[in-house]
Formats: sequence, structure tokens, C-alpha cells
Amino acid sequence: MTTVRKVYAVDIYDDGDRIERYKAWHAAGAVPVAVTAAIRADDIRELEIWQVGDRMVLIMEQGLDFDPSAKAERDGDNPDVAAWDALMRTFQKPLPFGPEGSTWLEMERIYSLAEQA
Repeated sequence: MTTVRKVYAVDIYDDGDRIERYKAWHAAGAVPVAVTAAIRADDIRELEIWQVGDRMVLIMEQGLDFDPSAKAERDGDNPDVAAWDALMRTFQKPLPFGPEGSTWLEMERIYSLAEQA
């Protein structure tokens, strides 16, 4: 296996205008180039966000060199990524069972067709 798949969830405020603005910020070409470069530089091979209502699900394929602690440190030192994160947090509503200040929470896989008889 050359990649690892991770899935995360976050809610955003249940307001049609806010949801549309969040989606617009994630349209092709709308994410700042520095943010996309930072994602790719950390061996994230694929990243998609899916939406239903006010729930967002992020699916990420990361390479074996991905280090979440190192990424968090680099992102904290990158003013473009920090600004993006601050902007996105104005849309995101923490899940009620997450730690204080959290946004995206990693989901647990509970079913795989490949593991079935």
C-alpha cells in the first residue's frame, strides 16, 4: 500500500448563504495557491470534501511520508495557511462531541466491503 485513506467530518453553520460561500471558497481555483502547495508538500496525494446539508466529510489519501504533527507545525508557521484556517473556522461549527477548539474530526471506519465474505 502506497497511501493511507483518512476520513474526517465537520459541521458548518446551517445557513444557506453561509453554506454556499463555503462551497464557493472551495471551488476550483478559489483555494489560495499557498494552501494547496502546503497540502501537497506534506505528501497528501488526494483530498476531497463532500457535503450534505450542514455536514462536510473530507476524504484524504496520504502518502507514507505524511506526518500530522509536522504538518500542524508547518501550517502554524505559514501565514497563508493560518489565514485560511481562521477564515474557514468562521464557517465551521465544532461537532458537539469533539475536543474544545476542534474542527475536523477523524472518523472511524466501521465497514469495508473488501473484508466481507
